[in-house]
Amino acid sequence: MHNHGGAEVLQYEDAPEPELVSGQARVRTEAIGVNFIDVYHRTGLYPTEPPFTPGMEAAGTVAEVGPDVDEVKIGDHVAYAMTPGSYAESAVVQAWKLVPLPDGVDARVGAAIMLQGMTAHYLCHSTFPLGSGHRALVHAGAGGVGLLLIQMAKMLGATVYGTVSTEAKAELARDAGADEVILYTEQDFESEVRRLTDGEGVHVVYDSVGQSTFEKSLGSLRPRGYLVSFGQSSGPIAPFNPGLLSAKGSLFLTRPTLANYAATREEVVRRSKNLFDWYAAGRLKLRSEHTFPLSEAAEAHRQLEGRKTTGKVLLIP
Repeated sequence: MHNHGGAEVLQYEDAPEPELVSGQARVRTEAIGVNFIDVYHRTGLYPTEPPFTPGMEAAGTVAEVGPDVDEVKIGDHVAYAMTPGSYAESAVVQAWKLVPLPDGVDARVGAAIMLQGMTAHYLCHSTFPLGSGHRALVHAGAGGVGLLLIQMAKMLGATVYGTVSTEAKAELARDAGADEVILYTEQDFESEVRRLTDGEGVHVVYDSVGQSTFEKSLGSLRPRGYLVSFGQSSGPIAPFNPGLLSAKGSLFLTRPTLANYAATREEVVRRSKNLFDWYAAGRLKLRSEHTFPLSEAAEAHRQLEGRKTTGKVLLIP
Protein backbone atom coordinates (compact mmCIF):
# COMPACT_ATOMS: atom_id res chain seq x y z
CA MET A 1 0.00 0.00 0.00
CA HIS A 2 1.36 3.38 -1.02
CA ASN A 3 -1.27 5.33 0.89
CA HIS A 4 -4.05 4.73 3.39
CA GLY A 5 -7.63 4.08 2.35
CA GLY A 6 -10.09 1.43 1.25
CA ALA A 7 -9.28 -2.07 0.06
CA GLU A 8 -8.39 -0.69 -3.37
CA VAL A 9 -5.10 0.75 -2.00
CA LEU A 10 -3.71 -2.80 -1.74
CA GLN A 11 -1.45 -3.28 -4.77
CA TYR A 12 -0.02 -6.65 -5.88
CA GLU A 13 3.45 -5.79 -7.13
CA ASP A 14 7.12 -6.76 -6.99
CA ALA A 15 9.16 -5.47 -4.07
CA PRO A 16 12.79 -6.00 -3.04
CA GLU A 17 13.65 -8.82 -0.64
CA PRO A 18 14.12 -7.46 2.91
CA GLU A 19 17.69 -7.65 4.20
CA LEU A 20 18.56 -9.94 7.11
CA VAL A 21 20.19 -8.58 10.26
CA SER A 22 21.36 -10.27 13.43
CA GLY A 23 18.69 -12.30 15.20
CA GLN A 24 16.43 -12.60 12.15
CA ALA A 25 15.40 -15.38 9.77
CA ARG A 26 13.91 -15.33 6.29
CA VAL A 27 10.68 -17.34 5.89
CA ARG A 28 9.38 -18.48 2.50
CA THR A 29 5.67 -18.01 2.95
CA GLU A 30 3.16 -20.78 2.30
CA ALA A 31 0.04 -19.38 4.01
CA ILE A 32 -0.87 -15.96 5.42
CA GLY A 33 -3.46 -15.09 8.05
CA VAL A 34 -5.77 -12.11 7.49
CA ASN A 35 -6.80 -10.18 10.61
CA PHE A 36 -8.66 -6.98 11.45
CA ILE A 37 -5.38 -5.39 12.52
CA ASP A 38 -4.42 -5.51 8.81
CA VAL A 39 -7.50 -3.41 8.04
CA TYR A 40 -6.58 -0.94 10.79
CA HIS A 41 -3.08 -0.59 9.29
CA ARG A 42 -4.50 -0.14 5.79
CA THR A 43 -6.94 2.60 6.81
CA GLY A 44 -4.45 4.39 9.06
CA LEU A 45 -6.51 3.76 12.21
CA TYR A 46 -3.30 2.21 13.56
CA PRO A 47 -0.40 4.39 12.35
CA THR A 48 1.77 3.06 9.53
CA GLU A 49 4.15 4.83 7.18
CA PRO A 50 3.52 3.96 3.50
CA PRO A 51 4.81 2.33 1.43
CA PHE A 52 3.87 -0.52 3.74
CA THR A 53 3.38 -4.26 3.31
CA PRO A 54 0.51 -5.30 5.59
CA GLY A 55 -0.04 -8.61 7.35
CA MET A 56 1.01 -9.74 10.84
CA GLU A 57 0.93 -13.54 10.60
CA ALA A 58 2.06 -16.37 8.34
CA ALA A 59 3.60 -19.82 8.15
CA GLY A 60 6.19 -21.36 5.87
CA THR A 61 9.76 -22.66 5.70
CA VAL A 62 12.94 -21.05 7.02
CA ALA A 63 15.07 -20.22 3.96
CA GLU A 64 17.92 -18.28 5.57
CA VAL A 65 19.11 -17.33 9.05
CA GLY A 66 21.09 -14.32 10.12
CA PRO A 67 23.87 -14.14 12.71
CA ASP A 68 23.09 -15.03 16.34
CA VAL A 69 20.08 -17.21 15.56
CA ASP A 70 19.74 -20.45 17.50
CA GLU A 71 15.94 -20.73 17.76
CA VAL A 72 15.45 -22.13 14.24
CA LYS A 73 17.47 -23.52 11.34
CA ILE A 74 17.15 -23.61 7.55
CA GLY A 75 14.40 -26.00 6.48
CA ASP A 76 12.31 -25.70 9.64
CA HIS A 77 8.55 -25.39 9.14
CA VAL A 78 7.46 -22.44 11.26
CA ALA A 79 4.65 -20.02 12.02
CA TYR A 80 4.67 -16.53 13.51
CA ALA A 81 2.49 -13.59 14.48
CA MET A 82 2.87 -9.91 15.36
CA THR A 83 5.48 -9.12 12.70
CA PRO A 84 4.45 -6.70 9.93
CA GLY A 85 4.94 -7.59 6.27
CA SER A 86 3.43 -11.06 5.94
CA TYR A 87 1.45 -10.28 2.73
CA ALA A 88 4.42 -11.42 0.65
CA GLU A 89 6.18 -14.48 -0.80
CA SER A 90 8.85 -14.13 1.89
CA ALA A 91 9.30 -12.20 5.10
CA VAL A 92 12.07 -11.39 7.55
CA VAL A 93 11.11 -12.20 11.13
CA GLN A 94 12.78 -11.96 14.54
CA ALA A 95 13.78 -15.57 15.17
CA TRP A 96 12.48 -15.57 18.75
CA LYS A 97 8.95 -15.11 17.38
CA LEU A 98 9.15 -18.19 15.12
CA VAL A 99 7.43 -21.33 16.40
CA PRO A 100 8.26 -24.72 14.83
CA LEU A 101 5.16 -26.45 13.49
CA PRO A 102 4.58 -29.88 15.06
CA ASP A 103 4.32 -32.96 12.86
CA GLY A 104 0.85 -33.17 11.36
CA VAL A 105 0.30 -29.41 11.43
CA ASP A 106 0.63 -27.81 7.99
CA ALA A 107 1.25 -24.19 7.08
CA ARG A 108 -2.44 -23.40 6.61
CA VAL A 109 -3.21 -24.51 10.15
CA GLY A 110 -0.17 -22.64 11.43
CA ALA A 111 -1.23 -19.42 9.73
CA ALA A 112 -4.82 -19.86 10.91
CA ILE A 113 -4.08 -20.43 14.57
CA MET A 114 -1.24 -18.17 15.66
CA LEU A 115 -2.54 -14.61 15.96
CA GLN A 116 -6.21 -15.31 16.67
CA GLY A 117 -5.41 -18.38 18.77
CA MET A 118 -2.87 -16.60 20.97
CA THR A 119 -5.29 -13.67 21.25
CA ALA A 120 -8.08 -15.93 22.49
CA HIS A 121 -5.57 -17.64 24.80
CA TYR A 122 -4.37 -14.49 26.54
CA LEU A 123 -7.88 -13.06 26.80
CA CYS A 124 -9.29 -15.95 28.82
CA HIS A 125 -6.10 -17.20 30.53
CA SER A 126 -4.38 -13.90 31.41
CA THR A 127 -6.43 -10.71 30.94
CA PHE A 128 -9.48 -12.12 32.73
CA PRO A 129 -8.65 -15.72 33.68
CA LEU A 130 -11.87 -17.67 33.37
CA GLY A 131 -12.90 -20.51 35.62
CA SER A 132 -15.89 -22.52 36.74
CA GLY A 133 -18.74 -20.27 37.80
CA HIS A 134 -17.77 -17.36 35.55
CA ARG A 135 -20.17 -16.00 32.94
CA ALA A 136 -18.66 -14.46 29.80
CA LEU A 137 -20.13 -12.54 26.85
CA VAL A 138 -18.21 -12.96 23.58
CA HIS A 139 -19.01 -10.51 20.78
CA ALA A 140 -18.51 -11.60 17.14
CA GLY A 141 -18.93 -15.16 18.30
CA ALA A 142 -18.62 -16.65 14.80
CA GLY A 143 -15.45 -14.74 13.90
CA GLY A 144 -11.95 -16.15 14.00
CA VAL A 145 -11.16 -15.10 17.57
CA GLY A 146 -14.74 -15.59 18.72
CA LEU A 147 -14.97 -19.26 17.78
CA LEU A 148 -11.63 -20.04 19.41
CA LEU A 149 -12.43 -17.99 22.51
CA ILE A 150 -15.76 -19.76 23.03
CA GLN A 151 -14.04 -23.15 22.85
CA MET A 152 -11.33 -22.15 25.32
CA ALA A 153 -13.83 -20.54 27.70
CA LYS A 154 -15.78 -23.80 27.79
CA MET A 155 -12.56 -25.76 28.46
CA LEU A 156 -12.08 -23.51 31.49
CA GLY A 157 -15.59 -24.19 32.78
CA ALA A 158 -17.26 -20.85 32.07
CA THR A 159 -20.81 -20.22 30.90
CA VAL A 160 -20.59 -18.46 27.53
CA TYR A 161 -23.01 -16.15 25.75
CA GLY A 162 -22.16 -15.18 22.17
CA THR A 163 -23.47 -12.43 19.90
CA VAL A 164 -23.75 -12.90 16.12
CA SER A 165 -25.59 -11.28 13.22
CA THR A 166 -27.30 -14.24 11.51
CA GLU A 167 -28.81 -17.61 12.35
CA ALA A 168 -26.12 -19.34 10.26
CA LYS A 169 -23.44 -17.71 12.40
CA ALA A 170 -25.41 -18.58 15.52
CA GLU A 171 -25.17 -22.25 14.58
CA LEU A 172 -21.39 -21.96 14.32
CA ALA A 173 -21.18 -20.35 17.77
CA ARG A 174 -23.37 -23.10 19.23
CA ASP A 175 -21.19 -25.75 17.61
CA ALA A 176 -18.18 -24.12 19.29
CA GLY A 177 -19.92 -24.59 22.65
CA ALA A 178 -21.75 -21.34 23.37
CA ASP A 179 -24.44 -21.90 25.99
CA GLU A 180 -26.65 -19.16 24.54
CA VAL A 181 -26.38 -17.17 21.30
CA ILE A 182 -27.92 -13.71 20.83
CA LEU A 183 -28.76 -12.35 17.37
CA TYR A 184 -27.91 -8.71 17.90
CA THR A 185 -29.68 -7.81 14.64
CA GLU A 186 -32.98 -8.95 16.15
CA GLN A 187 -32.46 -8.68 19.92
CA ASP A 188 -31.01 -6.12 22.32
CA PHE A 189 -28.01 -8.02 23.64
CA GLU A 190 -27.86 -6.07 26.91
CA SER A 191 -31.48 -6.93 27.73
CA GLU A 192 -30.93 -10.56 26.72
CA VAL A 193 -27.84 -10.89 28.91
CA ARG A 194 -29.78 -9.47 31.86
CA ARG A 195 -32.61 -11.89 31.21
CA LEU A 196 -30.32 -14.90 30.83
CA THR A 197 -28.45 -14.07 34.06
CA ASP A 198 -31.57 -13.25 36.13
CA GLY A 199 -30.56 -9.59 36.15
CA GLU A 200 -27.06 -10.15 37.52
CA GLY A 201 -24.95 -9.58 34.39
CA VAL A 202 -21.77 -11.32 33.33
CA HIS A 203 -18.33 -11.31 34.92
CA VAL A 204 -16.56 -10.32 31.70
CA VAL A 205 -17.34 -9.06 28.21
CA TYR A 206 -14.78 -9.79 25.48
CA ASP A 207 -15.47 -7.06 22.93
CA SER A 208 -13.73 -6.84 19.55
CA VAL A 209 -16.42 -4.59 18.04
CA GLY A 210 -15.77 -1.31 19.84
CA GLN A 211 -17.84 1.77 19.13
CA SER A 212 -21.26 0.24 18.48
CA THR A 213 -21.22 -2.16 21.45
CA PHE A 214 -19.35 -0.20 24.12
CA GLU A 215 -22.18 1.21 26.26
CA LYS A 216 -24.33 -1.91 26.13
CA SER A 217 -21.30 -4.04 26.93
CA LEU A 218 -20.80 -2.01 30.09
CA GLY A 219 -24.51 -2.45 30.79
CA SER A 220 -24.16 -6.24 30.51
CA LEU A 221 -21.66 -6.49 33.36
CA ARG A 222 -22.25 -7.36 36.99
CA PRO A 223 -20.74 -5.03 39.63
CA ARG A 224 -16.93 -5.11 39.48
CA GLY A 225 -17.12 -6.82 36.11
CA TYR A 226 -14.48 -6.50 33.36
CA LEU A 227 -14.91 -5.05 29.89
CA VAL A 228 -12.02 -6.39 27.82
CA SER A 229 -12.01 -4.21 24.69
CA PHE A 230 -9.54 -5.82 22.30
CA GLY A 231 -10.73 -4.59 18.89
CA GLN A 232 -12.76 -1.93 17.13
CA SER A 233 -14.26 -3.37 13.97
CA SER A 234 -17.12 -0.82 14.19
CA GLY A 235 -14.77 2.07 14.90
CA PRO A 236 -12.92 3.47 17.92
CA ILE A 237 -14.72 4.11 21.21
CA ALA A 238 -15.56 7.76 21.77
CA PRO A 239 -14.08 9.62 24.75
CA PHE A 240 -16.15 9.14 27.90
CA ASN A 241 -16.20 10.17 31.57
CA PRO A 242 -14.54 7.47 33.71
CA GLY A 243 -17.26 8.18 36.26
CA LEU A 244 -19.44 5.98 34.05
CA LEU A 245 -17.50 2.97 35.33
CA SER A 246 -18.33 3.72 38.96
CA ALA A 247 -21.94 4.57 38.15
CA LYS A 248 -22.43 1.15 36.56
CA GLY A 249 -20.93 -0.81 39.45
CA SER A 250 -17.21 -0.08 39.91
CA LEU A 251 -16.40 -1.70 36.58
CA PHE A 252 -12.98 -2.41 35.10
CA LEU A 253 -12.00 -1.49 31.52
CA THR A 254 -8.87 -2.71 29.78
CA ARG A 255 -7.61 -2.34 26.21
CA PRO A 256 -5.08 -5.17 25.76
CA THR A 257 -3.04 -6.15 22.73
CA LEU A 258 -1.30 -9.41 21.86
CA ALA A 259 2.11 -7.71 21.66
CA ASN A 260 2.09 -7.26 25.44
CA TYR A 261 0.94 -10.84 26.10
CA ALA A 262 3.38 -12.49 23.68
CA ALA A 263 6.32 -10.26 24.56
CA THR A 264 8.89 -13.00 25.17
CA ARG A 265 9.82 -16.27 23.50
CA GLU A 266 8.64 -18.13 26.60
CA GLU A 267 5.16 -16.64 26.25
CA VAL A 268 4.98 -17.26 22.51
CA VAL A 269 6.10 -20.89 22.86
CA ARG A 270 3.84 -21.59 25.83
CA ARG A 271 0.69 -20.16 24.27
CA SER A 272 1.30 -21.67 20.83
CA LYS A 273 2.16 -25.08 22.33
CA ASN A 274 -1.19 -25.13 24.14
CA LEU A 275 -2.93 -24.31 20.84
CA PHE A 276 -1.15 -27.02 18.84
CA ASP A 277 -1.66 -29.61 21.60
CA TRP A 278 -5.39 -28.86 21.80
CA TYR A 279 -5.69 -28.95 18.01
CA ALA A 280 -3.87 -32.30 17.79
CA ALA A 281 -6.11 -33.73 20.53
CA GLY A 282 -9.26 -32.57 18.74
CA ARG A 283 -10.20 -30.22 21.59
CA LEU A 284 -9.75 -27.06 19.50
CA LYS A 285 -11.36 -26.89 16.08
CA LEU A 286 -10.45 -24.38 13.36
CA ARG A 287 -12.60 -22.95 10.61
CA SER A 288 -10.67 -21.57 7.63
CA GLU A 289 -13.02 -21.96 4.70
CA HIS A 290 -12.27 -18.52 3.22
CA THR A 291 -9.06 -18.74 1.17
CA PHE A 292 -7.86 -16.26 -1.46
CA PRO A 293 -4.77 -15.99 -3.65
CA LEU A 294 -2.35 -13.39 -2.32
CA SER A 295 -3.10 -11.32 -5.43
CA GLU A 296 -6.72 -10.99 -4.22
CA ALA A 297 -5.90 -9.55 -0.80
CA ALA A 298 -8.15 -6.56 -1.50
CA GLU A 299 -11.17 -8.83 -1.97
CA ALA A 300 -10.32 -10.68 1.24
CA HIS A 301 -10.40 -7.33 3.06
CA ARG A 302 -13.74 -6.40 1.50
CA GLN A 303 -15.33 -9.64 2.62
CA LEU A 304 -13.85 -9.42 6.12
CA GLU A 305 -15.03 -5.83 6.58
CA GLY A 306 -18.44 -6.70 5.11
CA ARG A 307 -18.90 -9.44 7.75
CA LYS A 308 -19.22 -12.03 4.98
CA THR A 309 -16.67 -14.39 6.51
CA THR A 310 -16.65 -16.79 9.43
CA GLY A 311 -13.63 -18.25 11.14
CA LYS A 312 -10.22 -17.63 9.62
CA VAL A 313 -9.41 -15.92 6.32
CA LEU A 314 -6.21 -17.04 4.57
CA LEU A 315 -4.11 -15.77 1.66
CA ILE A 316 -1.98 -18.20 -0.36
CA PRO A 317 1.05 -16.90 -2.32
